[in-house]
Amino acid sequence: MESLLKLSTLVIVCMLVSAPMASEAAISCGAVTSNLGQCINYLMKGGKIPPGCCSGVRRLNSMARTTIDRQQACRCIQGAARSLGSKLNPGRAASLPRACSVKIPYPISARTNCN
Repeated sequence: MESLLKLSTLVIVCMLVSAPMASEAAISCGAVTSNLGQCINYLMKGGKIPPGCCSGVRRLNSMARTTIDRQQACRCIQGAARSLGSKLNPGRAASLPRACSVKIPYPISARTNCN
């Protein structure tokens, strides 16, 4: 229940932060959060990656067609990572695309330059 509350709060915060950028990017933070929502427990606690998580990673990757879309998705992912704080395992986050057989043009890290 606590994870659901955090996820809901994260969606609202992302929507507020991304509102000024919505006219430029086709991807919203809400879409990013929605697609990666099933990954939260894995990213925090480990274990087996849920099939819905990899489906969301693949769907999000296919949505991010333009540079602006990829930048926006990157910013949203970083915002989500910051909100999870020390509960997020950076190694699992970094290896998630590869684990889901998805190639992305940048590393998943809090230090990634989204520009």
